[in-house]
Amino acid sequence: MPAKIPATGLQLHSTVKASGALELSLAEVEIPELGENEVLVRVGAAPINPSDMGLMFGSADMATARQGGTAERPTITAEIPEHLMQTVAARLDQPMPCGNEGAGTVVGAGSSGAAQTLLGRTVALFGGPTYAEYRSVPVGFCLPLPEGTTAEQGASCFVNPLTALGMTETMKLEGHTALVHTAAASNLGQMLVKLCAADGIPLVNIVRKPEQVEILRGLGAKHVVDSSDENFRSDLVDALAETGATLAFDATGGGKLASRILTAMESALSRGAVFSRYGSDTHKQVYLYGGLERTPTTLDRNFGMAWSIGGWLLPPFLQRIGPEAGQRLRERVASKITTIFASHYTSRVSLAGALELENVVSYGRQATGEKTLVTP
Repeated sequence: MPAKIPATGLQLHSTVKASGALELSLAEVEIPELGENEVLVRVGAAPINPSDMGLMFGSADMATARQGGTAERPTITAEIPEHLMQTVAARLDQPMPCGNEGAGTVVGAGSSGAAQTLLGRTVALFGGPTYAEYRSVPVGFCLPLPEGTTAEQGASCFVNPLTALGMTETMKLEGHTALVHTAAASNLGQMLVKLCAADGIPLVNIVRKPEQVEILRGLGAKHVVDSSDENFRSDLVDALAETGATLAFDATGGGKLASRILTAMESALSRGAVFSRYGSDTHKQVYLYGGLERTPTTLDRNFGMAWSIGGWLLPPFLQRIGPEAGQRLRERVASKITTIFASHYTSRVSLAGALELENVVSYGRQATGEKTLVTP
């Protein structure tokens, strides 16, 4: 291993203590010897996604979070409600490294030709701790980025881009012709607007504030409805009738929004149709893929009988389509990482900065349109 590579590097860990507390900390970990088909990436940038915060914060009540440690090695501690300890029992006293994706420079490589080819390249990586100074990964976990692409530009190559592509591919696989997306002003939502425009897919965007309508209109979105507007229901029905959308991906997860979407779909399908006591026979599907709304999901059963609600996650989708199809999607992401799949960040923090209480509170809000990048 080249002398310029240190023996250890910092890594962000989340630990659930048997005492009932969550601790976020930085640990010094050994940089392993590389196998023949592995590379070592010096991480340049890694985004904080909602899925990352699920592991980082666990079931802790972050309103109880308090600062500890030193400026160089800060810690965050928060209490876990007693009735939620069972949900994290499997990870007691196990420091868990965080970060699902990121990008950086390959600074070490195993002996295989595939590994050596990546030496010095900027690559995106997925599937393991990226809130770290260094990350060793198999070659297959790397996505080489086009020449001139920076680590920041490539940091969000997987979770949001592949989720957006997963939505449109699910639509095709399940026989739908248009989409509905909620919390649509997010980084992912803006990406989906551009993707659907490029692929000619009708898209109905649901947002929560008037200013978010203008953001998506500025990107060329045709159908944008505001759930806080008094005309939300009628506007949504009109958009669904025009697009024929019968598939929705809901990032909120809780409350009545999924129910309101199904009801609006049924109303759109019923326009001009012959009355049936069982409603339309066209299947309507809502997938919950996020949990921005923490209250229970409530359904008012006024949308006929041809419907279903389920959960949707990216890893099972990728398993469903298989490695070859997944690789084609990854290659499309890499080729359009500065256009369709570009991500925008509102704040940047170091590894230590990610554990400063003020920053934890900020990115922990999961506010629409705000995204934090860790720059180790």
